[in-house]
Amino acid sequence: MSMRKKLDISAYLVIGPENTKGRPVESIIKDAIEAGFTCVQIRSKVASARELIELTRNAAEVINEAGKSEEVTLLVDDRLDVVLASRKQGIKVDGIHVGQSDIPVDVCREYLGEDSVIGLSARTSEMLEYIKTADVSDVDYFGVGPVHETMTKPDCGLDENGKVITRSFDEIAELVRLSKIPVVVGGGVKLNDIPPLAQTGVDGFFVVTAVTEADDPKKAASELVNAWKTNARRKN
Repeated sequence: MSMRKKLDISAYLVIGPENTKGRPVESIIKDAIEAGFTCVQIRSKVASARELIELTRNAAEVINEAGKSEEVTLLVDDRLDVVLASRKQGIKVDGIHVGQSDIPVDVCREYLGEDSVIGLSARTSEMLEYIKTADVSDVDYFGVGPVHETMTKPDCGLDENGKVITRSFDEIAELVRLSKIPVVVGGGVKLNDIPPLAQTGVDGFFVVTAVTEADDPKKAASELVNAWKTNARRKN
Protein backbone atom coordinates (compact mmCIF):
# COMPACT_ATOMS: atom_id res chain seq x y z
CA MET A 1 0.00 0.00 0.00
CA SER A 2 1.28 3.50 -0.83
CA MET A 3 2.32 5.85 1.97
CA ARG A 4 -0.28 8.25 0.61
CA LYS A 5 -3.07 5.95 1.78
CA LYS A 6 -1.67 5.48 5.28
CA LEU A 7 -0.19 8.91 5.85
CA ASP A 8 0.14 9.77 9.55
CA ILE A 9 1.15 13.38 10.24
CA SER A 10 0.33 13.31 13.94
CA ALA A 11 3.96 13.83 15.04
CA TYR A 12 6.03 15.48 12.34
CA LEU A 13 9.73 16.37 12.57
CA VAL A 14 11.35 18.96 10.30
CA ILE A 15 15.13 18.75 10.38
CA GLY A 16 18.30 19.89 8.65
CA PRO A 17 21.97 20.16 9.62
CA GLU A 18 21.57 23.79 10.69
CA ASN A 19 19.09 22.77 13.43
CA THR A 20 20.97 20.10 15.39
CA LYS A 21 23.60 22.00 17.39
CA GLY A 22 26.26 20.12 15.44
CA ARG A 23 24.89 16.65 16.17
CA PRO A 24 24.27 14.15 13.34
CA VAL A 25 20.88 14.62 11.70
CA GLU A 26 20.33 10.85 11.56
CA SER A 27 20.85 10.35 15.30
CA ILE A 28 18.10 12.86 16.08
CA ILE A 29 15.80 11.27 13.49
CA LYS A 30 16.47 7.90 15.15
CA ASP A 31 15.54 9.31 18.56
CA ALA A 32 12.37 10.90 17.20
CA ILE A 33 11.01 7.86 15.39
CA GLU A 34 11.82 5.58 18.32
CA ALA A 35 9.80 8.01 20.44
CA GLY A 36 6.84 7.67 18.07
CA PHE A 37 7.25 10.40 15.46
CA THR A 38 5.40 9.43 12.29
CA CYS A 39 6.73 11.80 9.64
CA VAL A 40 10.17 13.28 8.87
CA GLN A 41 10.88 16.17 6.52
CA ILE A 42 14.43 16.94 5.42
CA ARG A 43 14.68 20.72 5.12
CA SER A 44 17.82 22.77 4.67
CA LYS A 45 18.50 26.12 3.09
CA VAL A 46 22.29 25.69 3.43
CA ALA A 47 22.93 22.11 2.23
CA SER A 48 23.84 21.46 -1.41
CA ALA A 49 21.77 19.10 -3.55
CA ARG A 50 24.29 16.29 -2.98
CA GLU A 51 24.29 16.92 0.75
CA LEU A 52 20.49 16.81 0.76
CA ILE A 53 20.53 13.50 -1.11
CA GLU A 54 22.96 12.12 1.47
CA LEU A 55 20.80 13.40 4.34
CA THR A 56 17.78 11.75 2.71
CA ARG A 57 19.69 8.48 2.28
CA ASN A 58 20.76 8.50 5.92
CA ALA A 59 17.23 9.26 7.09
CA ALA A 60 15.79 6.44 4.97
CA GLU A 61 18.39 4.01 6.37
CA VAL A 62 17.58 4.99 9.97
CA ILE A 63 13.85 4.55 9.34
CA ASN A 64 14.48 1.17 7.67
CA GLU A 65 16.76 -0.03 10.48
CA ALA A 66 14.01 0.80 12.96
CA GLY A 67 11.63 -1.39 10.93
CA LYS A 68 9.38 1.59 10.20
CA SER A 69 9.71 2.11 6.44
CA GLU A 70 6.01 1.33 6.01
CA GLU A 71 4.92 3.54 8.92
CA VAL A 72 7.11 6.65 8.96
CA THR A 73 6.76 8.98 5.97
CA LEU A 74 9.97 10.58 4.67
CA LEU A 75 9.63 13.85 2.76
CA VAL A 76 11.99 16.46 1.36
CA ASP A 77 11.17 20.16 1.56
CA ASP A 78 10.88 22.10 -1.68
CA ARG A 79 13.47 20.18 -3.76
CA LEU A 80 11.82 18.07 -6.44
CA ASP A 81 15.28 17.49 -7.97
CA VAL A 82 16.53 15.97 -4.71
CA VAL A 83 13.51 13.66 -4.43
CA LEU A 84 13.95 12.45 -8.02
CA ALA A 85 17.72 12.02 -7.69
CA SER A 86 17.31 10.16 -4.39
CA ARG A 87 14.79 7.77 -5.92
CA LYS A 88 17.06 7.18 -8.90
CA GLN A 89 19.70 6.07 -6.39
CA GLY A 90 17.25 3.65 -4.78
CA ILE A 91 16.47 5.72 -1.71
CA LYS A 92 12.94 5.30 -0.35
CA VAL A 93 11.65 8.85 -0.15
CA ASP A 94 7.87 9.14 0.03
CA GLY A 95 7.25 12.61 -1.32
CA ILE A 96 7.71 16.35 -1.04
CA HIS A 97 6.54 19.37 0.91
CA VAL A 98 6.18 22.63 -1.02
CA GLY A 99 5.08 26.19 -0.40
CA GLN A 100 2.85 28.26 -2.64
CA SER A 101 5.88 29.95 -4.20
CA ASP A 102 7.71 26.66 -4.83
CA ILE A 103 7.26 24.20 -7.71
CA PRO A 104 3.51 23.83 -8.40
CA VAL A 105 1.76 20.85 -6.85
CA ASP A 106 0.51 19.51 -10.19
CA VAL A 107 4.09 19.41 -11.52
CA CYS A 108 5.21 17.53 -8.40
CA ARG A 109 2.37 15.05 -8.87
CA GLU A 110 3.23 14.54 -12.55
CA TYR A 111 6.87 13.74 -11.77
CA LEU A 112 6.40 11.83 -8.51
CA GLY A 113 3.34 9.76 -9.39
CA GLU A 114 0.04 8.97 -7.74
CA ASP A 115 1.49 7.10 -4.75
CA SER A 116 3.67 9.97 -3.51
CA VAL A 117 2.80 12.25 -0.62
CA ILE A 118 2.60 15.97 -1.38
CA GLY A 119 2.19 18.51 1.41
CA LEU A 120 1.54 22.21 0.90
CA SER A 121 2.15 25.25 3.05
CA ALA A 122 -0.06 28.18 2.20
CA ARG A 123 0.73 31.69 3.38
CA THR A 124 -0.79 32.23 6.79
CA SER A 125 -2.60 35.42 5.81
CA GLU A 126 -4.23 33.65 2.83
CA MET A 127 -4.83 30.20 4.27
CA LEU A 128 -8.51 30.57 5.24
CA GLU A 129 -9.41 31.89 1.80
CA TYR A 130 -7.14 29.40 0.07
CA ILE A 131 -8.70 26.42 1.86
CA LYS A 132 -12.16 27.48 0.72
CA THR A 133 -11.25 27.81 -2.96
CA ALA A 134 -8.26 25.60 -3.71
CA ASP A 135 -8.31 22.43 -5.76
CA VAL A 136 -6.73 19.99 -3.32
CA SER A 137 -6.98 16.85 -5.44
CA ASP A 138 -3.18 16.65 -5.71
CA VAL A 139 -2.46 17.70 -2.11
CA ASP A 140 -2.37 15.26 0.82
CA TYR A 141 -2.15 17.71 3.71
CA PHE A 142 -1.80 21.38 4.57
CA GLY A 143 1.05 22.68 6.70
CA VAL A 144 -0.10 25.70 8.72
CA GLY A 145 1.60 28.12 11.09
CA PRO A 146 3.17 29.68 12.89
CA VAL A 147 1.72 29.24 16.35
CA HIS A 148 4.54 31.48 17.62
CA GLU A 149 7.23 33.50 15.91
CA THR A 150 10.06 31.10 15.09
CA MET A 151 13.71 31.68 14.34
CA THR A 152 14.04 28.53 12.20
CA LYS A 153 11.78 30.16 9.60
CA PRO A 154 11.65 33.89 10.37
CA ASP A 155 9.55 34.65 7.28
CA CYS A 156 6.88 32.13 8.28
CA GLY A 157 3.51 33.80 8.54
CA LEU A 158 4.47 37.16 7.06
CA ASP A 159 1.58 39.19 5.72
CA GLU A 160 1.85 41.59 2.77
CA ASN A 161 3.16 44.32 5.09
CA GLY A 162 5.96 42.14 6.46
CA LYS A 163 4.26 41.63 9.83
CA VAL A 164 4.28 38.15 11.37
CA ILE A 165 0.77 36.76 11.77
CA THR A 166 0.59 33.98 14.33
CA ARG A 167 -2.34 31.63 14.52
CA SER A 168 -4.76 31.54 17.46
CA PHE A 169 -6.17 28.16 18.42
CA ASP A 170 -9.65 29.38 17.41
CA GLU A 171 -8.37 30.22 13.93
CA ILE A 172 -6.72 26.81 13.67
CA ALA A 173 -10.00 25.11 14.63
CA GLU A 174 -11.74 27.09 11.87
CA LEU A 175 -9.09 26.04 9.34
CA VAL A 176 -9.62 22.41 10.32
CA ARG A 177 -13.38 22.78 9.96
CA LEU A 178 -13.04 24.20 6.45
CA SER A 179 -10.27 21.96 5.12
CA LYS A 180 -11.09 18.95 2.96
CA ILE A 181 -7.67 17.41 3.72
CA PRO A 182 -5.60 16.83 6.89
CA VAL A 183 -3.93 19.79 8.58
CA VAL A 184 -0.62 19.79 10.49
CA VAL A 185 0.32 22.85 12.55
CA GLY A 186 3.67 24.12 13.79
CA GLY A 187 5.91 27.12 14.06
CA GLY A 188 7.53 27.54 17.44
CA VAL A 189 5.42 24.76 18.99
CA LYS A 190 6.50 23.71 22.48
CA LEU A 191 5.27 20.98 24.80
CA ASN A 192 2.74 23.22 26.56
CA ASP A 193 1.14 24.09 23.18
CA ILE A 194 0.24 20.47 22.43
CA PRO A 195 -2.90 20.11 24.62
CA PRO A 196 -4.72 23.18 23.24
CA LEU A 197 -3.47 22.45 19.72
CA ALA A 198 -4.73 18.87 19.88
CA GLN A 199 -8.15 20.11 20.96
CA THR A 200 -8.54 22.14 17.75
CA GLY A 201 -9.01 18.91 15.79
CA VAL A 202 -5.82 19.23 13.72
CA ASP A 203 -4.31 16.01 12.44
CA GLY A 204 -0.89 16.65 13.93
CA PHE A 205 1.86 19.03 14.99
CA PHE A 206 5.24 19.75 13.45
CA VAL A 207 8.35 20.83 15.31
CA VAL A 208 11.95 21.67 14.61
CA THR A 209 13.91 22.98 17.59
CA ALA A 210 11.65 21.48 20.27
CA VAL A 211 13.32 18.17 19.34
CA THR A 212 16.40 19.01 17.27
CA GLU A 213 17.92 21.43 19.77
CA ALA A 214 16.77 19.65 22.93
CA ASP A 215 19.46 18.48 25.38
CA ASP A 216 17.83 15.04 25.19
CA PRO A 217 16.03 14.78 21.81
CA LYS A 218 14.50 11.38 22.53
CA LYS A 219 13.02 12.51 25.85
CA ALA A 220 11.69 15.70 24.25
CA ALA A 221 10.18 13.72 21.36
CA SER A 222 8.55 11.22 23.75
CA GLU A 223 7.00 14.01 25.82
CA LEU A 224 5.52 15.63 22.70
CA VAL A 225 4.11 12.34 21.36
CA ASN A 226 2.62 11.38 24.72
CA ALA A 227 1.03 14.81 25.15
CA TRP A 228 -0.48 14.53 21.69
CA LYS A 229 -1.87 11.05 22.28
CA THR A 230 -3.35 12.12 25.62
CA ASN A 231 -5.09 15.21 24.24
CA ALA A 232 -5.93 14.58 20.58
CA ARG A 233 -9.59 14.66 19.72
CA ARG A 234 -10.85 11.35 18.40
CA LYS A 235 -11.87 11.61 14.76
CA ASN A 236 -14.94 9.74 13.61
